[in-house]
Amino acid sequence: MDDNVHPHRANIVDECLQSEGITRMDWPAYSRVLNPIGHVWDMLGQRIAARQPPPTCLLELRRALLDEWCNIPQDQILKIILSLPRRCKSYIASSGRHTPY
Repeated sequence: MDDNVHPHRANIVDECLQSEGITRMDWPAYSRVLNPIGHVWDMLGQRIAARQPPPTCLLELRRALLDEWCNIPQDQILKIILSLPRRCKSYIASSGRHTPY
């Protein structure tokens, strides 16, 4: 399953999936509302942006990312997962267009 983003459709990705016998599910483009990891990435980005002082080099950024990733509260991730039925209903009601999420 992917969201039709260009990097997911690269030839090397297609070849890897084929070699592993993996077939893609049909998935509407721009359906980020249905992808919980996208919301977790947003949380991670916000946590990195809030760091004082911010990371100033790649090594600091790597350390900060690992640190923040490990410290994302599991209850926040669970809230995202539990919100999926509501998000799906909203997405269906909007016929795949913009939703408040």
